[in-house]
Amino acid sequence: MFLPSEWHEQEFVQLTWPHEQTDWAPILTEATQCFLSMAAEISKREKLVILAQNPYEVSKQIETCTLFTQASRQRITILSCLNNDTWARDHAFISCLHHDGSKTTRHLLDYQFNGWGMKFPSNFDNQLNKNLYQSLNQEDNRYINNLDFVLEGGSVESDGKGTILTTSSCLLAPNRNDTYTRSQIEERLLRDFHAKQVLWLDYGHLEGDDTDGHIDTLARFCPNDTIAYVRCNDKSDSHYQDLSLMEQQLQSFRTQTGQPFQLVPLPMAPPLYDENLDGTVTRLPSTYANFLIINQAVLFPTYGNHQSDTLAAHALQQCFPKREIVGIDCQVLVRQHGSLHCSAMQYPAIHDE
Repeated sequence: MFLPSEWHEQEFVQLTWPHEQTDWAPILTEATQCFLSMAAEISKREKLVILAQNPYEVSKQIETCTLFTQASRQRITILSCLNNDTWARDHAFISCLHHDGSKTTRHLLDYQFNGWGMKFPSNFDNQLNKNLYQSLNQEDNRYINNLDFVLEGGSVESDGKGTILTTSSCLLAPNRNDTYTRSQIEERLLRDFHAKQVLWLDYGHLEGDDTDGHIDTLARFCPNDTIAYVRCNDKSDSHYQDLSLMEQQLQSFRTQTGQPFQLVPLPMAPPLYDENLDGTVTRLPSTYANFLIINQAVLFPTYGNHQSDTLAAHALQQCFPKREIVGIDCQVLVRQHGSLHCSAMQYPAIHDE
């Protein structure tokens, strides 16, 4: 069994749709438009499963949206489910592939999701996986109950070859797995994912991030032993020192064969701010590291700055020379302190030998 890389061929991607009972309510129209843009790009290339509290309404939105073709609409399945929020990366299954003789199955690891350390309600989100599993071909999918351990998909990266990349700030944060030591958490990751090594980033954090430093906001595995990561060149920026230390630690990391990783810097996203109810202003965690790899393409978040958006696209094209690089305007997503990758979860394709 192994945890595939995100660029492994995918069978489908999951989105969990926003609705008026979520925190998106004040900006629901804008948020819905962003989700429609994501859904259109995904369904051009592969199947899409949408978990929705109001499936009829979502179906209507897709039917009337000109971004979709008839062929792409036919690749979409909408399931009725209650949900607290829309960050599928963190409440969805983490999928491993298991080879048993000539048969391959997808092991769907259902970890406990507790609202990023009990910061936000998660009672409905933590039940979504059971609903999704009932809709899948259970001959090809095996449900693995790991609810004794809190783990969000955005907190771990896999190169598909047995190396896991994560952050100590998140996995050791209070109110997740308080009774576990760092070595015990590492043992759990190695066991659950049948991995060979865990690389811990001890530096790197974005202002406004309420995930305690998910790896998918900072550094991401790419093919050919490459890591794309956020670099800050502005010494006056509050992130400069911490991200410089992160870069130095990334330079010290080695593959399982003892070679350094190829490092590709992503530009620092433009500072974006949101006004709080008390009149204070919060910087939002905009990051180009929050890109989503799908079949034949990489979707990446844009933030309304042509220069940095273009630099990010060029860097990602270097990492994925054979894939189309497609920007999605995520200025609305980051107002809820997440971005594109946080909103989706991929499910690897099953190929019998």
